[in-house]
Amino acid sequence: MLVQSERPWGYALRVEAEIRRADPSKEFPTQENCFILEVSNDAQDPDISIARARVRPGATTAWHRLEGIVERYVIVRGKGRVEVGDLPPTIVSEGDVVRIPANVSQRITNVGDEDLVFFCVCNPRFVQNAYVSEP
Repeated sequence: MLVQSERPWGYALRVEAEIRRADPSKEFPTQENCFILEVSNDAQDPDISIARARVRPGATTAWHRLEGIVERYVIVRGKGRVEVGDLPPTIVSEGDVVRIPANVSQRITNVGDEDLVFFCVCNPRFVQNAYVSEP
């Protein structure tokens, strides 16, 4: 079933209705020092992507930024210390949302005793060439 919705700013978005099931066997390690499971990221839905990230206890992800992509972390489990741009390091836990503007440096540390799990919601969708490692 194809659904078209009019956006108030003047163009239509066409999205195919479907159910996306997460497949834990497709989780992969990254150079960023975390594990990623892409849940929804394809050209048929260019406005958004959703991935599940997992950071082991004591691990810190690499400093990085996304060029032209706004990212949100939705914390599902665990406890972390997030660093975003010029904000002071902040403790986050289940239910918290971290909004990260495009082109802003970020990293997160798992400060708990269990895996830190969160969803990364990117707009527009994540593409690898937008990822920039930082020192």
